[in-house]
Amino acid sequence: MVISDYWRLVGSPFTQHWHYNPLHRHVYALGLERQHADGSMWGAAYFSNSFGQPSAYAYVGRRYNAILADQPELYFQWTAGVIYGYKGQFKNKVPLNVNGFSPGLVPTLGWQFSDRYEFAVHALGNAGVMFQFSLSLR
Repeated sequence: MVISDYWRLVGSPFTQHWHYNPLHRHVYALGLERQHADGSMWGAAYFSNSFGQPSAYAYVGRRYNAILADQPELYFQWTAGVIYGYKGQFKNKVPLNVNGFSPGLVPTLGWQFSDRYEFAVHALGNAGVMFQFSLSLR
């Protein structure tokens, strides 16, 4: 089977915060990624951050498929990029924030149900975890 580059639509309906904060709002995300046959990737996502502010994440990364021999559906990926959107009273909720821009690093564990459908859990530092569904456009 020849593996080729493809697009992936991603969406997150829910994020679980590690700690309760009465200022937290519902977090959701929508994005588009370009997955390459060599495991490299890039993409962008629009999301409503934990404080209800419209935000974005532009990133590059790498995906590692079949990380366990007996569980080929399990994969690991990481992305690194720039987050925009934490402003005003919430500017210090992300590290190294300058005028709403800050660096981001997101490690992920995922499960590929088929060639098209996947589920993933993103670790969001000490903030929480984001649950994501994706649809591969092959």
